Amino acid sequence: MKTRIWISLPLMASLPGLVLAHIGSDAGIHHGTAFFMGFVHPFTGLDHFAAMLAVGIWSVLATRQVWAMPFAFAGLLLVGGLIGFTGAAVPVVEPMIAASLLVLGLMVCARVRLALPWGLAVVGLFALFHGIAHGSELPAAQAVAALSGMALGTMILHIAGMAIGAFFKARSAWYARVLGGGIALLGAGYLAGVL
Repeated sequence: MKTRIWISLPLMASLPGLVLAHIGSDAGIHHGTAFFMGFVHPFTGLDHFAAMLAVGIWSVLATRQVWAMPFAFAGLLLVGGLIGFTGAAVPVVEPMIAASLLVLGLMVCARVRLALPWGLAVVGLFALFHGIAHGSELPAAQAVAALSGMALGTMILHIAGMAIGAFFKARSAWYARVLGGGIALLGAGYLAGVL
């Protein structure tokens, strides 16, 4: 019963954001609004939502340092967000986001174990591109507030993923295989659409 509550609370908190579309930027936005926009942004696209959950799930299923991957992802997401705020034209952002779903989904599905530096490199690379996409859509005039909200939303998704991963680990490996396979298929579909 406690496990169900632990899993359901973060997921219920994320549901309102799922009905929103990606939010664009507006020069007249104040700090509170920018923070809220940053906070809901990771919840508003299925690609970002699934990738951030997958990082949390994978960190519990296949790594010993369960917090290392979520913190690496959140940190490099912020770096990517700063790049996105500059308006720099970075090629292959969308294909890399699609590839992140494919790779992270397969890593969850197969419970791929990587040495910590390799795991951090994979997760960090994908986080950078997710951050660039977020930064290009959030209000650059309120970068600190928007990035703070985005980091909080991201960590909530990672924690929800970690709770799901703990649930899977205590039950059957098939749960992870099915969900990971679904995320990988979503990524393959996105990748086919952007190439």
